[in-house]
Amino acid sequence: MKIFSLFCGVDAFQQQLEQIRPKLYRVAFSWSHNAALADDLVQETMIKALKNAAQLRDPALMNSWLFSILANCWRDHFRQHRDMDDIEELEDHRCIHETTPEDEHAQTQIVDRVRNAVAMLPMGQRQVLTLVDLEDFPYIEVAAILSIPIGTVMSRLCRARQSLKILLKELAPQQTARVSHIRRVI
Repeated sequence: MKIFSLFCGVDAFQQQLEQIRPKLYRVAFSWSHNAALADDLVQETMIKALKNAAQLRDPALMNSWLFSILANCWRDHFRQHRDMDDIEELEDHRCIHETTPEDEHAQTQIVDRVRNAVAMLPMGQRQVLTLVDLEDFPYIEVAAILSIPIGTVMSRLCRARQSLKILLKELAPQQTARVSHIRRVI
């Protein structure tokens, strides 16, 4: 009976891992801007989580625990590849919609502008911004995930939002003044 419950617990743990996997990928992709690297980071996170499942004492904290592992994997990646430059390869995942191609193009341009603006932020600000604004983590959990004080989370988030606002204005296409072709008829 004990062995059966042990297997059931492992199965539930794996199901929870599968449910959170897309969130981990989104965050990893937003940090790295590289689909292959994001896959590798998520895979490494899952392997470490499965190996160290016994260390998770409170299942309610599983999300924070997994994102902490992801942040550590990201740091490890940087340590291993310090001499390499960031490669910005953005893949566009296009889905079939009932919208027009112009709408999709406009949407893609907006998404690209936001991704480029987020990519231009310093790493610390980018991590805090993606965890708070994209994944809705509270400040206290972000502080725990990144192992930084909560005041640092708030200040980085404030600076990230201000920088993002300026960057999005700079990256916006210039509006040309419209010339009216309507003439007065007297």
